[in-house]
Amino acid sequence: MGEKQYQLQPLPYDYKALAPVISEDLLRLHHDKHHAAYVNGANAILQKFEKARKEGTDLDLKAITKEYSFHFGGLFLHERFWQNMGPTGKSGGKPGGRIGDAIEKEFGSFERFKKEFSAVASSVEGSGWAALVFCGHIERPQLVQIEKHNVNVTPQQKVLLVLDVWEHAYYLDYKNDRGKFIENWWNVVNWDAVEKRLP
Repeated sequence: MGEKQYQLQPLPYDYKALAPVISEDLLRLHHDKHHAAYVNGANAILQKFEKARKEGTDLDLKAITKEYSFHFGGLFLHERFWQNMGPTGKSGGKPGGRIGDAIEKEFGSFERFKKEFSAVASSVEGSGWAALVFCGHIERPQLVQIEKHNVNVTPQQKVLLVLDVWEHAYYLDYKNDRGKFIENWWNVVNWDAVEKRLP
């Protein structure tokens, strides 16, 4: 039976680094409570699998694999979310390099990309994510919505950039103004980290 488990990865910056876009209180709540809950949920399911296999008992595999994909999706997307942000004043702006070129080629301009990405994020119904992915089949960046953590995820689409628009990602700082959160979030995007994921 396997022994390794998922770990809550530390933030790549201080809890105060994203203020005023994301406050220290919100970052602590989001990372230490919400993200941690998905890590713990995924590990609890691994333990259920191990126990059932050891004892030779059956599980409701349809339900438990769906639950696992939800928790693992939350774990993975949050890790990517933290990584694609950087300290206020040192991040944001218009990307250069390969990622800037790829965005210009696909969307016509950075301004058009930003407008489309923001619209994708604003129009998520309920809980979910906006994502810039790289589709391996056509070798082009594309925009997608991910519902919850695990719905609309497509194989062969590498996640380059994500924005969490679950209410817990912004409500403490922005109340119900998702649009303001999205607008301000562009100021902390770490384009160097995004570019490193580009194939």
